[in-house]
Amino acid sequence: MNPVAENSVTDNVFFPEDTLVAVQTAQPPDRTFDYKAPADGCALGAFVEVPLGPRKVPGVVWGPGAGNFGGRMRSVIGVLDIPPMRMEMMDFLARTSAYTLTPMNAMLRLATRAPGLTDTPGMRRIYGHGGGRPDRMTAARAKVIAVLEDQEGQRFTLSELSSLAGVTSSVVKGLLKQRVLVGYDMPQDTAYPRLDPERPGKPLTAEQLAVAKALRARVGTRTYGTVLLKGVTGSGKTEVYLEAVAATLAAGRQVLVLLPEIALTAAFLDRVKARFGAHPAEWHSGVTQTERRRCFRMVAAGKAQLVVGARSALFLPYADLGLVVVDEEHDGSYKQEDGVFYNARDLAVLRASRCDATVVLASATPSLETWENAQSGKYTHHGLKNRFGAAALPDMQAIDLRADRPGPGQWISGILAREVLGRLDRKEQSLLFLNRRGYAPLTVCRACGMQIGCDHCDARMVEHRFHGHLMCHQCGATRPMPEACPACGQEDRLAAVGPGIERLAEEAAARFGGARIALLSSDMMLSARGLKKRIQEIADGGADIIIGTQMVAKGHNFPQLTLVGVIDADLGLQGGDLRAAERTFQLIRQVAGRAGRADKKGVAYVQTHQPGHPVIQAILSGDEDAFWTVEATQRKAAGMPPYGRLAGVILSGPDIGQVHDVAGALARAAGRLRRVGAEIYGPAPAPIARIRGRYRVRMLVKAAKSVPLQAALAQWAGQVKLPSQVRLAIDIDPQTFF
Repeated sequence: MNPVAENSVTDNVFFPEDTLVAVQTAQPPDRTFDYKAPADGCALGAFVEVPLGPRKVPGVVWGPGAGNFGGRMRSVIGVLDIPPMRMEMMDFLARTSAYTLTPMNAMLRLATRAPGLTDTPGMRRIYGHGGGRPDRMTAARAKVIAVLEDQEGQRFTLSELSSLAGVTSSVVKGLLKQRVLVGYDMPQDTAYPRLDPERPGKPLTAEQLAVAKALRARVGTRTYGTVLLKGVTGSGKTEVYLEAVAATLAAGRQVLVLLPEIALTAAFLDRVKARFGAHPAEWHSGVTQTERRRCFRMVAAGKAQLVVGARSALFLPYADLGLVVVDEEHDGSYKQEDGVFYNARDLAVLRASRCDATVVLASATPSLETWENAQSGKYTHHGLKNRFGAAALPDMQAIDLRADRPGPGQWISGILAREVLGRLDRKEQSLLFLNRRGYAPLTVCRACGMQIGCDHCDARMVEHRFHGHLMCHQCGATRPMPEACPACGQEDRLAAVGPGIERLAEEAAARFGGARIALLSSDMMLSARGLKKRIQEIADGGADIIIGTQMVAKGHNFPQLTLVGVIDADLGLQGGDLRAAERTFQLIRQVAGRAGRADKKGVAYVQTHQPGHPVIQAILSGDEDAFWTVEATQRKAAGMPPYGRLAGVILSGPDIGQVHDVAGALARAAGRLRRVGAEIYGPAPAPIARIRGRYRVRMLVKAAKSVPLQAALAQWAGQVKLPSQVRLAIDIDPQTFF
């Protein structure tokens, strides 16, 4: 039973001492446990520490206790120094649990993923203005003093002050010695520097101003609403939605900006600092454990005005969330496909609906789901059709690889090579795009035909020549590149088959001798800071040819880049993926948009063996609405999302026989699903039938939008008892089918 979902309980409910309370923990089993309220009582939603068996674990007071426990009732150990979880957050977790078929203990684990919540707050050294002046003023010292004066009364850690001022920590320490700064020992979970929404932003065009005004008005209603902000690449969507951020901050409410890649965070944080005078809070896997704890606590206390984060930032305990921005809302990385299956784009809408907030979904190439919601009027739609300033959209041209075939062991056509040479002569930059990491996707023995695969997965290992090893892109396992075939022992017979970006870089170095080549890929950079530095070097002219994967399609601005070459436009169209056409269209349009973002006209060449393919034609024409209309018509005729419903069912285990037995039992018990009008496909081995040593079998459930699918799925899955080592995962609204 879920008391939040079933009862209209409000905030400010208080349970006196010894009252029975139901506490939800993040531990199994999936149920609440009754405890007696502590000596000073506790509020609904209070974060508490409770005994669970021999352990002490954190939990949340979820409602009144049921009172049906026959033994000696244990008491809550204590209430944690964290503001109680708000009812809207509890409701959000309950609804997400019901929609995704995720146990509530797993949902609470997502919502309490900050370390040390039960620890007593430690101390940290912070610094403020001491009132003195340095014996010698330098440019670096002046920057520190300017930050102190601009944010009068604020206190900063050493790293924060250094970052805000853009100086090294030694500059700050030097000012401390001269008593320009004074140090204090304060609890480590300090408030973030205040953001100033009154600081002027960049000048906007008339088109941008009109949309910014509409967003400000939308935020000002303090009611729920979702807006699609669709703008061509380079149209200045970020500056427009920062106006909505400013309006929300001015109203005293909190903002969450979701980004699809950690790699984009550093550059965006700098834009926030330039706009509002300070860096916001961050929440993603690259943040230290100490900062994650601080962010969690300050968000709950209302002392973090703006959070920039990855998808899991949706589960932070905001005190008053007024705006959620989902940047590049179409991006597949918003879908969590491990543990708890959820789509952050969709949950952002649910989250905002529970706390009267506005959602801005920003993209140049929105998902079909978002496009359809805008077409039907469920979402408001604002568009930016023009690039900012003098920049113009690039021309798009196809290169027919059947007619202009690259030479043996080459992947750059003659036409594209001549265009790159022309850019080199004019001191302009070129981008060669191939969405395949590493050197080669396949290593084959020319003597016996063996393809080197992963020991733990049914996947071929990818050669990463720059690192000198083979890697499985499913489980991450690596092994040294062998000198002899592991099967037949023949030496010098292993051959790389197909290109990755490392091999493309090797070809470019040979064909464009002397050109400075930069690779951009998620496995080439060690840190977000290193990536930011490299991107800035490229933007400043530090490379002639950029070679990259899908990372280069997201938000980067290279003013001198005038040529984009898509090496293999057919790659994403292979296979039977429901969203193959949509993803290919989005990715190539996005990467093509990197060209010509300053005052020089850009052009994008698309290498393809299928120049007449409808997706390639749509990419070349730029008629996005026509593409979405055709795609929507086909999906609607097939009853596929967003016009129908899908659920993926994945069974896995170390014993292939057990997995198939359970799958067969589920298939035989599918009558409940068929009675509500659902169709069941499978069971069948997954396309990648083994990952990390676990065999995988998939089933697919399809139903009309009106079918109460979750309830039927829960009843169906509950009919079959799972062996201890077999796992059953249900993915509502699957995005991939591997």
